[in-house]
Amino acid sequence: MDLEKFIAKRYLISRHKLNFITIISFLSIAGITIGVAALIVVLSVFNGFGSLVTSYLMSLDPHLRLVFKTESNDELHKQIQRELKNISEIKAYSPYVSGKVLALNRGKTEIINLRAIELNKINQLYDFDKLVYSGKYTKSNQLADGIFIGIKLADKLEAITGDTITIVSPANIEGVLMQSSMPVSKRFVVVGVFISQNNEYDESLAITDLTIGQKLLGYKNSFEGYELKLMDRNKSEKVKDELIARLDKSLTEVNSWYDFHKELYSVMQIERWVAYILLSLIIAVASFNILGSLSMSVLEKKRDIGIMKSFGVTENSILKIFLNEGILIGVFGTLFGAVLGYFICWLQLNYNIYPLDPTMYKIDSLPLELKISDFFFVSIASLLLTFLAALFPARRAAKVDALESIKWE
Repeated sequence: MDLEKFIAKRYLISRHKLNFITIISFLSIAGITIGVAALIVVLSVFNGFGSLVTSYLMSLDPHLRLVFKTESNDELHKQIQRELKNISEIKAYSPYVSGKVLALNRGKTEIINLRAIELNKINQLYDFDKLVYSGKYTKSNQLADGIFIGIKLADKLEAITGDTITIVSPANIEGVLMQSSMPVSKRFVVVGVFISQNNEYDESLAITDLTIGQKLLGYKNSFEGYELKLMDRNKSEKVKDELIARLDKSLTEVNSWYDFHKELYSVMQIERWVAYILLSLIIAVASFNILGSLSMSVLEKKRDIGIMKSFGVTENSILKIFLNEGILIGVFGTLFGAVLGYFICWLQLNYNIYPLDPTMYKIDSLPLELKISDFFFVSIASLLLTFLAALFPARRAAKVDALESIKWE
């Protein structure tokens, strides 16, 4: 241990009596501890809610969605499928069509969103088996013109698994208005009811097979686009950029899961940063206590500084002594805060000390997700603030006149 660190440690934790400066130093450590712990807990809560919201929103959303800007053709489909097969990050993909339709059952009428994909890939795209409340996909469902509907939509239509509902499409709306043809409609067997925890999908989404959806929505042999599932969701932007570079921008558009709900994710990110900045003020206030305690410590140790300078200790060494004293306060406060924050999160994760009403919030406990990056950035912010707070009194100590400080001793 070098001289500066040894003296700084003696000044901080080896005092012979409890005085006002010591109390302020302990309060500084306590303030930093509370600030760091609060930041870690709050950021973990934001992480937990963010992951929860993302899982709900993405329950029936693909990682990437490729949409045609113009009517597609066989040559374009062949080109796209070649490109998709050449990207190793893509786990599964399926062409899709979608549109608004009218659902009828037992005198109940609802306007819903119909999505049609290759049903044999439904589990690869959405992990659909985990969402199904009753019924499940089999090859016979496809042959029987089966349809999956959300649980709230099933409640509105008073439909259960095995019931038959009628879907009316607006595909031939011009002919219907001119009374030259009948509206396009089809009877479907409800082969499954799903719970996605996404109110929008549970209330208005129905899923059926691609070939049936194409005929019903008037797409014939064309598609609206492709839905893609990746090996790693976090690589969505990378794969999106790669697809944009490979495909004709005038014919296709590529959106990621983040783009589907960009406004919501942006608001959540802003809230996270605001919470980070506001709670950092707790650490900043504690850092001002460091500035005050070190400034008074400089006055108290003025004689010691003069004696050290008379023995040849340089101004740079004096600066390091008081700077190290402030940094030690920051290190202790940050370390204790990180441990306290982790302990609180551990208690919540293992013992649910803050329960929630699942009938109101869909979850029975406050969601938390610990990330190493949060501990790193909070610690860096804490140590930086304490360093800046200690810098001024340390410079002041270095400028103390040795002759003036000891001439009356």
